[in-house]
Amino acid sequence: MTTRKRRTLALGLAGAAALTALTATVPATAAAPAANPVRAHCPRLSPDIPWYGDNRARLQRMIDERGTCSRHHGPRPVAAFDWDNTVVKNDISDATLAWMLRHDKVPRPTGWRDTSPWLTAAADRALTRACGTGAPGRPLPTSRNTACADEIMEIRGEAKTMSGAPAFAGGWNHRRTVPEYAWVPALFAGLKPATLTAYARKARAENLAAPIGTQQTVGTHQLAGYIRYYAQQKDLIRTLKAAGFDVYIVSASSETVAEAWSGGVGVDARHTIGIRNLVRDGRLTTGIAGCGDVKDGHGEVIPYIDGKRCWINQEIFKVKGAEAWRQQDPAHRIALGGGDANTDVTFVDDATGAHLAINRNKDELMCRGYDNADGRWVVNPMFIDPLPRKSGRYPCATKGYTNTDGAPGPVRRPDGSVVPDQRDRIHG
Repeated sequence: MTTRKRRTLALGLAGAAALTALTATVPATAAAPAANPVRAHCPRLSPDIPWYGDNRARLQRMIDERGTCSRHHGPRPVAAFDWDNTVVKNDISDATLAWMLRHDKVPRPTGWRDTSPWLTAAADRALTRACGTGAPGRPLPTSRNTACADEIMEIRGEAKTMSGAPAFAGGWNHRRTVPEYAWVPALFAGLKPATLTAYARKARAENLAAPIGTQQTVGTHQLAGYIRYYAQQKDLIRTLKAAGFDVYIVSASSETVAEAWSGGVGVDARHTIGIRNLVRDGRLTTGIAGCGDVKDGHGEVIPYIDGKRCWINQEIFKVKGAEAWRQQDPAHRIALGGGDANTDVTFVDDATGAHLAINRNKDELMCRGYDNADGRWVVNPMFIDPLPRKSGRYPCATKGYTNTDGAPGPVRRPDGSVVPDQRDRIHG
């Protein structure tokens, strides 16, 4: 089993004398409540890093209201961020898997059906045919075996084989997991955690060094060959931490891989939550840690949609069992949630201070962001290569929501009313 994260409890508040001695006039766009005037030394977001519209001021207001400048006792406020395309541009799971495939670092599984309870017979046959047979644990020769690399990349990206057959079938809760996401950490089975960390760091160095816009080829698949930390998010996390927030990363990437990246924004491994491989005899296995009342298994629950709420409740607020799936009272919820996709919508919506949505035209997230039911949604275009305005409207009233069986339905507010279709208003 992986080691549970321990929440950091140190407050690091500024001295009382400094808090009472230094005051300043607050700009109207970032005003805190009159009872808690913003101090001159309060941590500030950089004015030199651009945000859309008044988003910087709105986030600063939340920091001033919830951080050390107004809070004198009680638990530290919590901020939680998705990782891929929220804190960084592009995807660290794709980058790591691509690097491993290009360098023959993916171990051959004992059997392909062992990597996922939902893997189809067609996918098993396609992988066996393309990758051949051999001793389990030996590296797959994917740098020169294009067919093997292609099958793995196609299943990871499209949940299909190269011939178009479904790669996964059966029943799963579509708001708790998605098989192709859970499949990637299972491909790391047999590696020592430190070995996977080393591979992730090599992929990190390669992708950070590559110019923006770089593409790479794996098999015959082309995908992004660069990653960048967003300056805005790095500055936001820095400011939140300086203002006394506990900051967490909650990602649907492998936790070991995410830990190799999160230090770049000052978030340590104890504050990084991802898909957790079970460890046996010092090596990663195909088993995946469960959450709430869902036992350890093979990815029946991962940090994905409602699963992210469960992991936040369980790991950060220590809510156990079935209760971890439910929205908690405001004292046991995050103050700020940031995400870019429907995979993040539940925990971002749970935030009590600000919901930061990076616009990648994902229906449920943008339906809630533009509906802005509580007036605390902060929608921002992607910071690098933002998308143009979406044509038409988001189908909020009919199929913007994904039900547990995968069927689409209307997006609803907490009172049960349906969110009307929304037009795209904040874009590149």
